[in-house]
Amino acid sequence: MLDAIKLENVLFLDIETVPLHPSFNELDHVDQQLYADKTKYQRKEEYTPDEFYDRAGIWAEFGKIVCISVGYFVDRTYRQFRVRSFTGTEVELLEEFSTLLKDHFSGQHHLLCAHNGKEFDFPYIARRMIINGIAIPAKLNLFGKKPWEVPHLDTMELWKFGDYKHFTSLKLMTRVLGIPSPKDDIDGSQVRNVYYEENDVNRIARYCEKDVIAVAQILLKLRLEPILKDDQIITK
Repeated sequence: MLDAIKLENVLFLDIETVPLHPSFNELDHVDQQLYADKTKYQRKEEYTPDEFYDRAGIWAEFGKIVCISVGYFVDRTYRQFRVRSFTGTEVELLEEFSTLLKDHFSGQHHLLCAHNGKEFDFPYIARRMIINGIAIPAKLNLFGKKPWEVPHLDTMELWKFGDYKHFTSLKLMTRVLGIPSPKDDIDGSQVRNVYYEENDVNRIARYCEKDVIAVAQILLKLRLEPILKDDQIITK
């Protein structure tokens, strides 16, 4: 039951990813062929691998993480939701995120929460950690765990109510639940250009943080609790 979860034990997160390189031509021939093979089903006959490369960031084998934003509840005299982002090189942000998990969210009672996190954010982070030679924290290492032992919450999965065919975007969920939309600046399709062409990682971080806040608001709605007010959200 969601009501039984102590919100202070949940770390909310979102990641932003981009292709490993600015352009397809910067891949060597082996990687170009591997990318062509990997994306053949998605591309069909509509796009060449080169034309499809702007979407490479959705695959951990051909993309990288440029921002991890996190948020967590703090109950003092009144409820606060504190948000921060990790940027820098991918190794740096992954190591900082790993340290946060180990130091503050490693207990059995702690949970990670993201929208579509079970299919995207959580496995993507784990794969990029392995690729970069970083040990996977216990909260992301699912080897040997039974389904009910996995310490992950997924707001999209919670919204399915058992309907495994159902996909609902974060933007749609915030709309139907009456939550302020996080998509008021850029969207996921623009992150690659903002990173490689504008070199504005701070803008990406702000966008990522808004998604984290939206995920927390959705969980509150699913618990039938009031959503956060602006003065309850603290951004570092």
